[in-house]
Amino acid sequence: MSRALTMSRVRVRPEDQATYLAAVRDLADLAERHGWHLWIFRHPTEREVFLECSESRSPESHRTAAGRPADEQALEQRIRTVAEYEPVMLVRTALRSLTR
Repeated sequence: MSRALTMSRVRVRPEDQATYLAAVRDLADLAERHGWHLWIFRHPTEREVFLECSESRSPESHRTAAGRPADEQALEQRIRTVAEYEPVMLVRTALRSLTR
């Protein structure tokens, strides 16, 4: 089964972090309903730096694909008003069964 994963390093000013975290939480909830996943991790010492990880069934259904639903687009816009993104890394994986 093929999957798609992106990881983005994101910088968010301290005064914007509540807005960022709320919008990411809303997007993660929506993502689950749309069949993909979103996780964030905060850097342990650089508190304004986060790592966003997005995973989906295929590159075509991924968060970075064109033609996202309007509700996702609105949340992405909210996030991008307060977050600075570094370039996205796309990793395509083929998952294998762990059983033989």
